[in-house]
Amino acid sequence: MSKKILVADDEKSIANIIAYNLKKENYDVCCAYDGQEAWNLFKQQKFDLVMLDVMMPGLSGFEICKKIRNISQVPVIFLTAKAEEIDKVEGFEIGADDYVTKPFGVNELVARVKAHLKRTKDPELNMVIAGKIKIDFARYEVFRNDTLIHLTPKEFDLIKFLVTHEGQIFSREELLKSVWEYEYSGDARTVDVTVRRLRMKIEESPDNPEIILTKRGVGYYFESRARNIKAAYKNNA
Repeated sequence: MSKKILVADDEKSIANIIAYNLKKENYDVCCAYDGQEAWNLFKQQKFDLVMLDVMMPGLSGFEICKKIRNISQVPVIFLTAKAEEIDKVEGFEIGADDYVTKPFGVNELVARVKAHLKRTKDPELNMVIAGKIKIDFARYEVFRNDTLIHLTPKEFDLIKFLVTHEGQIFSREELLKSVWEYEYSGDARTVDVTVRRLRMKIEESPDNPEIILTKRGVGYYFESRARNIKAAYKNNA
């Protein structure tokens, strides 16, 4: 079954061009031309990815994203002409997975969509328990003290990558390339915002993290030494 994508932009020409190119890749696409229509469609149908223009009549992209995050962790990509860093940070902090600035190349946009929809499961590692955190790779779930934590797809991809490369320190640029699966230009702040958001959800004390650590001036890493960690593999779980 093809993946279903919601494209919301009040500039009909842009929405229709995006839809046309996504359909060429065999995606099922629905278009909305204002914020309220986009939100109504999202409530009525099941989508695998949502693309939102930030500035729309009715409801803004930010408002829709907040509503979506209350009920779903579907990947959300913002489309906007606002290129200021503060706007991008705000978008990531309310739960966006990506932020594409207009004008953009259609090929790049399609590549980003493919990257967000590509959810591969580790063929060996099935589950990791680190202290009070349990990460179930097979079910794409994370628990703290046996309570399910709702992560966005990109947040889960980030913690999965760091855990499966335990002890290795990765720069922001390396994480962008490995986790987001394409290279950003000057958007390394994306990693910082996603790490901060992830720490707020999984760390007991986000200001003193014990799971996702920082090597100042170098990057981020997962370190399990001196901690109760267990790895379950599919062959011996």
